[in-house]
Amino acid sequence: MTETMLHVNEVDLCVETFGDPADPAILLIDGAAASMLWWDAGLCARIAAGGRFVIRYDQRDTGRSTAYPPGKPDYSNTDLARDAVGILDAFAIARAHIVCRSMSGGLGLILGVDHPSRVATVTFVSTSTGADGLPPSTVEHPEPTGDAVADTVAAVRAYAGGSPYFDEAATRDLAQRDADRATDITTAGNHYAMRFESPAGGGFEDLRVPALVVHGDLDPLLPLPHGQAVRDAVPGARLVVLPGAGHDLPPQLWDMFTEELLRHTGNRPADPRV
Repeated sequence: MTETMLHVNEVDLCVETFGDPADPAILLIDGAAASMLWWDAGLCARIAAGGRFVIRYDQRDTGRSTAYPPGKPDYSNTDLARDAVGILDAFAIARAHIVCRSMSGGLGLILGVDHPSRVATVTFVSTSTGADGLPPSTVEHPEPTGDAVADTVAAVRAYAGGSPYFDEAATRDLAQRDADRATDITTAGNHYAMRFESPAGGGFEDLRVPALVVHGDLDPLLPLPHGQAVRDAVPGARLVVLPGAGHDLPPQLWDMFTEELLRHTGNRPADPRV
């Protein structure tokens, strides 16, 4: 496990890797306002034990990466996708398996249709096509208190959708570690204020790389029909439903997720000792 700073596209990105660089690469891209810590190190280690080189990183305005003034992000979603390509370049990785969660499903789409030569497979976790007619969110967003840790715990609890797996103590510990290491924890909300641009190469129906869709059956932010819509939109996509999961990926389901991801990215079994 190695953490480093990369200078990519004129910004600094904090990157951490797990496993053997000679193994097929999996690039984990988390959702809005989430640093790389939300791809838990334990999960990354499990995936790496299955014969994968796992890369997680802080996107702009999260963790230790470059932060912009609150409310003034000078970048677009296309820039964030270019950052992902820049990370692959820095590691001399020609093609990687892309795993994108929540709002970053849009980055997976951009990478798949605008940079297809760099993408071996794509996995969409808890995301959506954004098409009209899909069920609205049922999340009751808690009022902010000004305490970053408490506000994060409240948001994660709401996004868990009543999941029996929600662990408040573990969530609080992770939120505290996230706040302690952040360049500026107040800028994470900039992801909601950045410029959004449509992919030049088309939509979900234009993806030509193998696609896996993973979605919790209790997701209140993007209810299950959103995941089903992604599966239906992407040619040949396969859907895996996580029972008892909300908009998160609880440790109780890591084995299931890892098995499906390894199958999707090469059908190599995980090390049962992990």
